[in-house]
Amino acid sequence: MFPYRKILELYEEKTSLRNIAMITQHSRQKITEVIQLAEKKGITLPFGDEMTDPWLEDFLYPEKKQEMSGRHLMDFEKVHKELAKPNITLTLLHDEYVREAQSAGKIPYAYRTFTEHYHEYAMKYKATLRIRRKPGELLEVDWAGSTMSVIDPDTGEKRKVYVFIATLPCSQLFYVEGSYKMDLPSWVRLHQHAFEYIGGTTQILVPDNLKTGVTKHTSKELILNKTYSEMAAHYQTVIMPARVLSPKDKASVEGSVNIVTTWIIQALRNVKCFSLEELNKEIFKKLEELNHRPFQNRPGSRWSAFLEEEKFALSPLPDTPYRLSEWRKFEVRPDYHINVNSMFYSVPFELIGKEVDIKVSPTVIEVYFHHMRVASHPTLYGKFGQHSTLKEHMPANHRLYVEQTPEEAMKWATEMGQSTLQVVTFILDYYEVEKQALNSIFTLKKLERTYSPYEIEQACKRVLEATSRPTVKSVQTMIKTIRKEDERKASEINSKTTDEKYGFTRGASYYGGNNK
Repeated sequence: MFPYRKILELYEEKTSLRNIAMITQHSRQKITEVIQLAEKKGITLPFGDEMTDPWLEDFLYPEKKQEMSGRHLMDFEKVHKELAKPNITLTLLHDEYVREAQSAGKIPYAYRTFTEHYHEYAMKYKATLRIRRKPGELLEVDWAGSTMSVIDPDTGEKRKVYVFIATLPCSQLFYVEGSYKMDLPSWVRLHQHAFEYIGGTTQILVPDNLKTGVTKHTSKELILNKTYSEMAAHYQTVIMPARVLSPKDKASVEGSVNIVTTWIIQALRNVKCFSLEELNKEIFKKLEELNHRPFQNRPGSRWSAFLEEEKFALSPLPDTPYRLSEWRKFEVRPDYHINVNSMFYSVPFELIGKEVDIKVSPTVIEVYFHHMRVASHPTLYGKFGQHSTLKEHMPANHRLYVEQTPEEAMKWATEMGQSTLQVVTFILDYYEVEKQALNSIFTLKKLERTYSPYEIEQACKRVLEATSRPTVKSVQTMIKTIRKEDERKASEINSKTTDEKYGFTRGASYYGGNNK
């Protein structure tokens, strides 16, 4: 038998190729080939007891077994890499292998033998077996059944800590963190930490049917929590909860729960921590030990398997992390406001009495009606009872009333015309008390309910031609006069048009009749 192990051990001891060739009685060319293959396939010291010369020969030259059978050679490395791609299956790869064998004039392996050979190769030489799971496809999440605790430094009482677990089924890498609560904000935050730990996101999230994530799950209907669904969309992943009473749908995380319970929860049972941050530091130390612990029956560890076999398949994290928001339902009050945490936010007055969806976040309050956003306000903080009211949400008469400021009065007058602006400017300068001036201008603005902006501007223009001290009363009188004049002129025009249309009427004498 060729001394593969002896050669590699001598090389690791920094023995020269010339001396290795003299000791083993083999050519330097063959020795160099073996060393390069071993480096390429990641074989390093220390060597396990199972790594005998026959084992190393199978590992370095897997095609030798196939050559002895007389069948068309399988490219195990190619099969393993192809299976990492989405929608690629062993059935498809076997079909391609059969066509390749036929074109070469050789006998292919049957499908069952093909899969058995790949299974043997992956279990012995690879960190993952891709018949079961695609890399980067799933992330299974759950709460551990057992809990931990921290000691309150003031009272000495123990406070319960729940343990969150996330597992990648392909590489079996897992993430663990403690939390005081099992509520929605904690659930979302822990997902974010898990994504940051693995440096990306998977195609699918597989949670249990807990109420924080899944509102309703039956064979006919699936309703997800809006915030949880929104978080998944932000990270470009899809939530597919495990079926009710079907633990096999998330078998990896169920298995990780047992490992975490033994090697983290129980391993830290005698460690006293006085804050959640302190406990999580201890958890993370144990987590790193577990993820870097070598596999018993194959090369590598969970961490090396993740880096080599799965990390490349993860989707990149978004540029900004997800900002937690909460969805609520409210009925719009008669004053066209909604109450969120004792703060009041306006919505369009047309929605009074209607039910709307509210998206509450630390920075913004968004209001949706029939899935369309109808209002948005910065989140208010401080004293309860504050109002955030947008003018465009008010009825016209309310808007007219609240816009009683000198600035708004000047802005309105400018829109009306130059003469109206002169009248408003005079009124603001004339009254010593600003409130009196604004009340007069408010009366002037109410003319818009009956008259057009053109009529208001013309009335102001005529009043200014008649006096240098215009009043609102004079403008009201003048605009009524202008309206009557316009109506009279319109009547005269209509009468004249009627006369021109029908001309004069001929009498009976014109037609030879007698006037009696």
